[in-house]
Amino acid sequence: MASISSPSNISGPGEPQPGPQFLILAQILRPHGVRGDLSIKVLTDFPERMNDLGSVYVGLDPDKPERFTEHQVVWAHRAKKDHWLMRFEGIESREAADLLRNRLIFVSLANAVPLEADEIYLFQILGLEVQTVEGVVLGRLTEIIATGANDVYVLKGELYGEVLIPAIPSVILRIDVPAGKMTVQLPDGLLPDSPAA
Repeated sequence: MASISSPSNISGPGEPQPGPQFLILAQILRPHGVRGDLSIKVLTDFPERMNDLGSVYVGLDPDKPERFTEHQVVWAHRAKKDHWLMRFEGIESREAADLLRNRLIFVSLANAVPLEADEIYLFQILGLEVQTVEGVVLGRLTEIIATGANDVYVLKGELYGEVLIPAIPSVILRIDVPAGKMTVQLPDGLLPDSPAA
């Protein structure tokens, strides 16, 4: 459930949130023991909420929620770092647990950890039209690359083709989710000398 925060430049709190209605919480790795326990890898920015889960959903494809199955969490315990152990109600054998191997665990957006007023989920910026403060449209944000220092946004448009920009406050001036736009101030040398042919 990755989110981003940047003071004073995100608009749209309280607006209907576009995109998926389920957020990925963890991935089931394999059975643990013989009583149906699961070894999972937590993928959320809020691992502390793993201790307070009720209903979760399990599936393979985030884009096919109609194929998810709902499960009640009996308990969840951290094993080490981002690896946890979890038990679902009704999963009581190693064989039953093995049927869930490699599936993803989701939480509904309605039950997700509430974000602060200046935060949005990363999925909400995918597809935004990105333009400079001068009004030059660079394209749409198609991908987010996680790096050690800061994320990098991949833009694709007709004018310059593919452009990579650093996701830092001095570059990302404003994100307006309801309007579908992002305004950026690019440092010198980031764009090609001439537009794409």
